[in-house]
Amino acid sequence: QKMYCTNCGNKIEDGSKFCVNCGKAVQSNIQQPAQQDHTFSGNTDYGNVNTYMNSSMTTVGFSNRVNDPEILAAVKRNRRVSKIFSLFIVPLPLICFVIYGQVSKSIELVESVKYGGVVSAVFLLFALFGFLRERAKNTYEAVVTDKKIRHTYRHNNSDERDLVTEYITVARTTDGKKKKIVERSGSQIWAYNYMNVGDRFRYHPQFHFPYELYDKSKAPYIACVCCGTKNSVQSDRCTKCNLPLLK
Repeated sequence: QKMYCTNCGNKIEDGSKFCVNCGKAVQSNIQQPAQQDHTFSGNTDYGNVNTYMNSSMTTVGFSNRVNDPEILAAVKRNRRVSKIFSLFIVPLPLICFVIYGQVSKSIELVESVKYGGVVSAVFLLFALFGFLRERAKNTYEAVVTDKKIRHTYRHNNSDERDLVTEYITVARTTDGKKKKIVERSGSQIWAYNYMNVGDRFRYHPQFHFPYELYDKSKAPYIACVCCGTKNSVQSDRCTKCNLPLLK
């Protein structure tokens, strides 16, 4: 019978004394799917299993709900809204310059069209860059190796320096690459607050909240991937948008 490590879910070969993935010693209480009442769902990419833990229903393993039709439909809606918003924002400077020039009579129509067109073109470039950057991101699996806080100074519009706090989460991917997740004060601090050193996780770039822990029994909460709402680890659906949680 196939056996799996109780620490990381990796398949254990017969006769092995240690897990080749995490190094944990093989014990007599190794999970054996054929003899357990828990529900297991194999993952052919990583050789993992999803284990539903007792009455709390907190999972150990990466969720198959990343392909849930409800979640995929919500992601598609969010992308559509983002594109519509961008299409609305891009021509706004041009329209505003033309209206201002006509009302104030301080700028000729040709000049207002030229200035507004330049600003709109800049907005368009930023929008295109954002879309291309999102498309270039790939899903990866990693383990958190370090967390640190750094204080830096940045010049503001008044040419004064503002103190900026950076929350840095360092991880090592399964293919040995180093990932550094930098979050700054004034923005969402997700990775730093959600994960601890030693946590195994997956990064899903298509989601609003992109981080999924392997062992969700250690999670402080389960965040909805579509709206970012924090939910109890016992919850099965988001309390705000009612979408399935990655469990």
